[in-house]
Amino acid sequence: MNEETLINIARIPVIRQTKGILKHFKLRASHRLGQNFLIDETVANGIVAAAEIKEGERVLEIGPGIGSLSEILLNAGAKVTAVELDKKLPEVLNETLAGYDNFTLISGDILKVDLVEIMGNEPYKVVANLPYYITTPILLTLLEKKLPITKIVTMIQKEVAERITANPGGKDYGAITLAFKYFTDTKISQIVSPKCFYPAPEVTSAVIVSDVLPNPFVKVKDEELFFKTVRAAFGKRRKTLSNALKSVFDKEVVASALEKSNIDGARRGETLSIEEFAILTDNIAK
Repeated sequence: MNEETLINIARIPVIRQTKGILKHFKLRASHRLGQNFLIDETVANGIVAAAEIKEGERVLEIGPGIGSLSEILLNAGAKVTAVELDKKLPEVLNETLAGYDNFTLISGDILKVDLVEIMGNEPYKVVANLPYYITTPILLTLLEKKLPITKIVTMIQKEVAERITANPGGKDYGAITLAFKYFTDTKISQIVSPKCFYPAPEVTSAVIVSDVLPNPFVKVKDEELFFKTVRAAFGKRRKTLSNALKSVFDKEVVASALEKSNIDGARRGETLSIEEFAILTDNIAK
């Protein structure tokens, strides 16, 4: 069986197929772009299942690569718009996904393209196997722009997934935890071994499912101030909450806000719930 036949009949997220595609197009995974191709069909199917795709539903895929997830999303009936940074991959996708009229490819950087122009203002979901080095900027950008996204299903580094879903009081709990808690209901849906990728990364991965909330988890008078307060609290983790906040806000404002919020300034930021941060922020605003 020649390589061209292999590409046409085999499913993409398996090691033999992935190697065949890369060899056919004389490509290697780019370390600079953090490329690790998914080669486990069970994991890929699990990601798409977690996205709960309905026939005709719109999906934004970030970094489709050679089409491993795209293929399953398309077969599930999704209308996929994919944004790919690697300029070598459109040629690959034109062949691996040939015949699908529900696939649109955009070449560009997800942090720079105009998603409103690309996706419009109607609801859509996001599915992605994200490069580890840029996971946090991408996810926070999607949330902070308040796009009409209803669900985000992403493969990320397990360590980051644990920080995103952490509870107050632990070392993993931080600013990113509160950002996700503010905008979403997020859970880890599966843990993924390095063996499920080619080439295998040095770390374990996790798939997180984030249901975007119609309204923020807590109501605050000033959202920008809320996140400024959160960042200040975690900016110097070894300091008490009072001292950490004083590095950003006037000390009299901090003292007054802590007292009105009934929060002990000797506590540390990682012990505060999102509700306590909301109360504290509103009192700083006063």
